[in-house]
Amino acid sequence: MKTVRLGVAGLGYWGPNIARNLAALDGVELIWCCDESVSVGRRLAPAFPTARFTTELDDLLDDGDLDAIALATPVLTHAALAERVLAAGKHCFVEKPLARSVLDAERVLAAAERAGRVLMVGHLLEYHPGVAKLKEIADSGELGDIHYIYSNRLNLGKLRADENALWSLGAHDVSVVLHLAQEEPVEVEAHGESYMRAGIEDVVFCFLRFESGRAAHLHLSWLDPHKERRFTVVGSRRMATFDDMALEGKVTVYDKGFDEEAGSYGEYITRSGDIWSPRVPNREPLKLECEHFVECVRTGATPVTDGLSGLRVVRVLERLQERLDASRLERGATV
Repeated sequence: MKTVRLGVAGLGYWGPNIARNLAALDGVELIWCCDESVSVGRRLAPAFPTARFTTELDDLLDDGDLDAIALATPVLTHAALAERVLAAGKHCFVEKPLARSVLDAERVLAAAERAGRVLMVGHLLEYHPGVAKLKEIADSGELGDIHYIYSNRLNLGKLRADENALWSLGAHDVSVVLHLAQEEPVEVEAHGESYMRAGIEDVVFCFLRFESGRAAHLHLSWLDPHKERRFTVVGSRRMATFDDMALEGKVTVYDKGFDEEAGSYGEYITRSGDIWSPRVPNREPLKLECEHFVECVRTGATPVTDGLSGLRVVRVLERLQERLDASRLERGATV
């Protein structure tokens, strides 16, 4: 098995988790860690004894022995840094979202194409065993025709100064909705409110309509008394949920719906049958995501969340942001 030599750039909130998972994989050497803060490097160095620490990304780009770089830097830097990584001939993992605009995302895809290197976007929930089970159930036809999907991603905090709830929280949910629906919306709408900081929405409500007739609704907020991370899929026969906060029964199927009453003329009666929870493997999604990236680097396979997948998410987020801006103008608020 070919040893894959990796580096991680960005060691703030999430970067150390990526580094930890990569360093623990068989056939992987974590040889570089990069962060602009010297003190961060000093604090984390004992946890990653095989890695060299630097404040300069160029040190990683100039290392001919380095195969790939994982970027966990601030969102506004994702596209530009990913372009540099790919131009240096390195495979690139970039945290979600891929970019803050479709134009920037398309440039990263073009750089990956020119370099002939793997580009993978860290849409973590698509590797969650619970989401995989929910998609398996939906795709099997067990729920019937899918009518609509809705998600709640709520908590009290953390307040952001550089991005609103749509971009901070919605990147997760948009990726899962697109993953489940397997199509992009033909219509989007978004409304939000800024209560804690002017111009930065703390709560956002999104609506998506698809050509198939399916619909989706997202409730995103870091100003809420509840901590929820839940998706619900409503079908013509049954319904199912994925609740990431549940300790057990993360995926639940409900035999609920409407049945046409025998001998009636189009009248329906409600059905409330069994409720059950299929087994969901207890594996860390981030470990699965990192394993997948390394395997793609090793074999040249296309990642599940490749550049095109990341571009689709950015395209929907950008359209939702446009509607969010328009809704502000309509009520006389500042964009």
